[in-house]
Amino acid sequence: MQFNSQKKHTHYSHEPLILVEDDRIGMDIGTLKRAFLDNLYYLLAKDEYTATPYDLYMALSYTVRDRLVHRWIRTKQTYVNENVKSVYYLSAEFLIGRQLQNNLINLGLYEKAHKIVKEASLTSLDDLIEQEPEPGLGNGGLGRLAACFLDSLSTLQIPAIGYGIRYEFGIFEQAIKDGWQIEKPDHWLMLSNPWEIIRPELRVEVKFGGYTRHSIDSSNAVKSEWIPDRTIVGTPYDIPVPGYKNNTVNTLRLWSAKASEDFNFEIFNAGDYTRAVSDKMYSENISKVLYPNDNLPQGKELRLKQQYFFVTCSLQDIIRQHLANNRNLDNLADKAAIQLNDTHPSISIPELMRLLIDEHNMSWDKAWGITKKTFAYTNHTLLPEALEKWNISLFQRLFPRHLELIYEINTRFLNEVSPILLGDEKKLEKLSLIEEGAEKQIRMANLACVGSHKVNGVAQLHTDLLKSRVMPEFDELYPDKFVNKTNGVTPRRWMLQSNPRLAQLLNSRLDTTWITNLDELKQVEKFINDKSFKEAWLHIKSENKKDLADYIKQELDITIDPNSLFDIQVKRIHEYKRQLLSALHIVHLYNLIKTGRKDEIKVARTFIFGGKSAPGYYNAKLIIKLINSIAEIINKDEEVGNLIKVVFLPNFRVSLGEFVYPAADLSEQISTAGKEASGTGNMKFAMSGALTIGTLDGANIEIRECVGEENFFLFGLNEEQVCERKKNGYNPMDLYHSNASIKDVIDRINSGIFAPENPELFKPLTDSLLYRDEYMLLADFEAYANCHKTVEETYLNQEKWLKMSMLNVARIGKFSSDRTIKEYCEDIWNTKPIEVNLNQEKLDIEALKIKLAEDRLNIK
Repeated sequence: MQFNSQKKHTHYSHEPLILVEDDRIGMDIGTLKRAFLDNLYYLLAKDEYTATPYDLYMALSYTVRDRLVHRWIRTKQTYVNENVKSVYYLSAEFLIGRQLQNNLINLGLYEKAHKIVKEASLTSLDDLIEQEPEPGLGNGGLGRLAACFLDSLSTLQIPAIGYGIRYEFGIFEQAIKDGWQIEKPDHWLMLSNPWEIIRPELRVEVKFGGYTRHSIDSSNAVKSEWIPDRTIVGTPYDIPVPGYKNNTVNTLRLWSAKASEDFNFEIFNAGDYTRAVSDKMYSENISKVLYPNDNLPQGKELRLKQQYFFVTCSLQDIIRQHLANNRNLDNLADKAAIQLNDTHPSISIPELMRLLIDEHNMSWDKAWGITKKTFAYTNHTLLPEALEKWNISLFQRLFPRHLELIYEINTRFLNEVSPILLGDEKKLEKLSLIEEGAEKQIRMANLACVGSHKVNGVAQLHTDLLKSRVMPEFDELYPDKFVNKTNGVTPRRWMLQSNPRLAQLLNSRLDTTWITNLDELKQVEKFINDKSFKEAWLHIKSENKKDLADYIKQELDITIDPNSLFDIQVKRIHEYKRQLLSALHIVHLYNLIKTGRKDEIKVARTFIFGGKSAPGYYNAKLIIKLINSIAEIINKDEEVGNLIKVVFLPNFRVSLGEFVYPAADLSEQISTAGKEASGTGNMKFAMSGALTIGTLDGANIEIRECVGEENFFLFGLNEEQVCERKKNGYNPMDLYHSNASIKDVIDRINSGIFAPENPELFKPLTDSLLYRDEYMLLADFEAYANCHKTVEETYLNQEKWLKMSMLNVARIGKFSSDRTIKEYCEDIWNTKPIEVNLNQEKLDIEALKIKLAEDRLNIK
């Protein structure tokens, strides 16, 4: 591989070509072992006597990274040389999980690493993997989806860069104290991160505040200049994203906020030591924490600053890369497909317009044409509160130029569509980017829709509701703009890595092409009556359950029975996701036991919960407290025994999910119909053979269609029925008085048994159910309880349960993120795979000299 293969550089044959040492790229066990020990000794300055387990993890990680780096460089060279169209994925979250094991798998080095570590007699590979801090770059499904997409983009050899923020403390580390969620800083960067490479030469300036200055140039055109009152610097950190067993290594580029002037020496010498570093503290706050609490004005402002910060850094970077390989920006839309992952990055629309018009002297019409062709927008929610709106006053203070541009976009857009709508004021008001009221607000979802050439939902129901309920006026105007792209997850992480026992069984009976073509799992149906295959399947599930039981015993000192039915709900805690409905059902079962009806419970169950609540979301935190309080009473009640156990797993994260999903018997996907955009946990559970109990919501509908109605436990109102029930004056209090089971559950919670120190602690939850029940828990309760009886009956017939489990895996192929990304490429991005070929690894000395000379000139 040449250091620089641009044709304008001349290679002089008399100059030496230096071969990069085989220790950097060699893949045989002997070379890998030598490289591992060399990294330990020379990079970390440790030997076998002083090395800690973390040192060994670092040494192995550097060894793996070396194998990635030359593929990474070659990937970039290929993209530049072929001047490819690239996907730029802008997301506030990338929940990538631990990297060592994933990178070993994708490089095909996992078994070799096992052998190397074992032969070194230092520790086990599993122990080294556990040393890796989990990157605090996301919270829930949005961030994990983005990570799955990056994996699929590299595996499918699609040129791509993911752009986000390098959060210093992540969202938070969740601890449980006296049943309550406690937020602690997530110090994931406290020790060095071997997977990231800082790129200080690519830092960019970010502006805030100030005013706009307008002038007339020599051609009588209006020129606008943003004069900020504060600037900071965005510095990129790159993380390699390898494809599965190919040579493609794409990039996740994360921006860290730094002060333009870290230290004011003059102020320091004057004795004001705090103010001397105030600019540094102000600037670095922007990339400290994911989703700061926005219950306060300061939190709202910080969130908006974060969004603009990573957007402008990314767009400036995209423009820099484009101009390095193209004469101008006229063909930007032909070379860049920018995907907005939800509304968080939607300020990209006016920011790209600002850059094109103000910084690159482009006319409005040309800039707007390029902007609309370049951007596409993924909507991830139907909840009104999540369709971001920002106060005009806040925008005016932080981004005066962008506010001008948004007003101009809005005026031109409304003038364009008004004749089509025959001046319908109601429709124009709903289409407007500005929401009128006592405090005018900018509708960011409307902005993203107007400025994008495609808008997609993430499950068929979600897309249908997006068009009919959330943005019907836009759909009427632009029916071809809205498309569906049902989410998927990567089988490399969620089968091959998290469920190695099942993956090994599949590899022994199927062609291993299922790893990159999940539809191949259909072959599992051939083994439905294969005795040895079925026995192996049952054994795998049993061992996975024992692993999770051991973890729970070790971490929480709770003993659970691996032979019980593992009923699991792990996801972000939110009222619409209805963890509370599951808690009500547990109390219902407890009531049966305490009223002498224990024999009605046919199957022993372990109910397992996990997930974080937003720090300022009181009701969600109260639900966590209720679950833990129920667990405290039930787990110690001798009359209950092992019939019911309740566990809340603190600090749910990717690595914990890798334990949980393979161990589940039953997957709880019970959100109120019409509220969940898609869900991806439902897919991860099904890939490991769990059966789903769920509503007709999000991707549940499509999963049920694929695996078969008979292999899915369905309950509850559908979306239309929910709307009809509310329209007709739904009164949850009627159900309290008419349904004895509901009344008994509410009464037991209100009795104070789960909070003897504060009997009215959970009254806000029970009151919300009795007087509002916004998410229809009581309306669905009876159907949910009856469906669980069907679950019990089915579980007692292990032969039937096993068949359903196998069919769930066999028919889950649609829900690979590889399929989703292929659809994005074909229908939205218009991008194609680019094969990366590896040459012999060489460093061209002459090219290096020329490059260094150019850099010196650029600096001058």
